[in-house]
Amino acid sequence: MVDFGELKNKAEGLLAQAKEQATDERIEQAADALKKVAPDNIDATIDSIADKAKDLNN
Repeated sequence: MVDFGELKNKAEGLLAQAKEQATDERIEQAADALKKVAPDNIDATIDSIADKAKDLNN
């Protein structure tokens, strides 16, 4: 039988770990790496996504 409380606790723990890893600096690093390989016409979109990720992370 599935213990939903245990699953919830594990999911919350994984989410907390992900938030620790997804610092604003790392989000910027990922965006910069993407912009190096992506066409220049989508740089603004990448920046917008990075800004949204940083907002959601705080």
